[in-house]
Formats: sequence, structure tokens, C-alpha cells
Amino acid sequence: MAINTKTNEHLLKLIADLKKKSYDEKVNTWSAVAEDLSSPTRKSRIVNLYKLSLYVNDNETALVPGKVLGSGEMTKKMTVAAYSFSKQALDKINKAGKAITIQELMAKNPKAEKVRIIG
Repeated sequence: MAINTKTNEHLLKLIADLKKKSYDEKVNTWSAVAEDLSSPTRKSRIVNLYKLSLYVNDNETALVPGKVLGSGEMTKKMTVAAYSFSKQALDKINKAGKAITIQELMAKNPKAEKVRIIG
């Protein structure tokens, strides 16, 4: 049995909520994101804006189980959900599309339809 070394209460609550939503809605997307967030910090996902523009289509939702950084430009209109954003990334995303938290995405789209996990 793995020892939980995470101490961030906000992150632990998010992981528990993701696992519960996955079980309740029978959607594997949420359990995959919970597993990614549970992994060690050195394996955490960090994604730049240019990768989002490269891999996500217009009017799609990108889900980053980690941090979004501001390198690059937003060339498409999309919704980006992530655990955290840099200030520069948040400004650029909100100019072209919409930046939301993972909790907001779970409430808005419980079945995780048209959601692409990036990272």
C-alpha cells in the first residue's frame, strides 16, 4: 500500500472529489486525472500555451492535471481547465478563451464530454 505523502489539503480534497465523481458518473477521465495529481511532484505535468494551441481544436476543453505556463500564444478559442495557472498564462487564456479550475469543469461537465487531457 502506497503512503500518501501529499500534504496540500486542497489537492487531497480535489483528488478525493475526482475519484468520487469518477465512481458516481462511471467516467474514467476523472480517475485518470486523480491518478496524475496523486503522482510525485517531480512527475507533475507542466504545459505551455503553444502545446495547447497545437493539440486542442477550437471550442474544445483542454484539461491539464498540473500547471499551465504562458510560453507561446493562444491561437484558438478554447476552455482550459487546470490545477494551476501562471499569471501570464491566465491573462492570455482569458483573452482568447476561458480558464477554469478542475472543480468548475467537474460541476459544468460531469460526464467529461469533449474533454482532452493534455500533458
